[in-house]
Amino acid sequence: MQQLDATDRRILLALDDDPRLPIMVLAQRLGLARGTVQSRLERMTASGALRTHSTRVDAAALGRGVSAEVAAELDQSQIDAAITGLREIPEVLECLAPAGDTDLLIRVVATSPDDLYRVSEEIRLCPGITRTSTRMILRTVIPYRTTALLAEG
Repeated sequence: MQQLDATDRRILLALDDDPRLPIMVLAQRLGLARGTVQSRLERMTASGALRTHSTRVDAAALGRGVSAEVAAELDQSQIDAAITGLREIPEVLECLAPAGDTDLLIRVVATSPDDLYRVSEEIRLCPGITRTSTRMILRTVIPYRTTALLAEG
C-alpha cells in the first residue's frame, strides 16, 4: 500500500469533512488542478489506501443493529476454504488474522440476538473452522476514525 504524502492527506481531510464534494470544487478549495485531485484519488483507490464508500454505511441503518466479534479457531490446512466460506456470509463485515490463540477475528452484524446465533452458526459451519466464540458488542464508544492521523502528517 502506498504512503500518503501531504497533498494526499489534504485531499482526504477535505473529503472527510464533506465526502460528497465534487472533484472540481475539491480542487478549487485546495488550490490544486482538477486532474491532480482526480489522479490522486484514482491512485489511492487502486492501491487500497482509500476504502470503498460502503464502509461509511452504518449497518444499523440496514436493519442490522446487533454487532459482535466472533473468534474462530481453524484447521490451518483449510484456511483458504474457511475464508472463502466467510466471504459468502453477508453479515461478515471484516475478518482479521490476529496474533495469539485466535486464528481469525470476525466482525459481524445481525438483526437480533437470535439472528446473531444464526450468523455464528453459519460461521462455525464454514469448512476448516473447528471452534468459535462469539462476543456481542453492546455499543461503539469510539467509531473507526482516521481524521486525527491524516491531520498529524
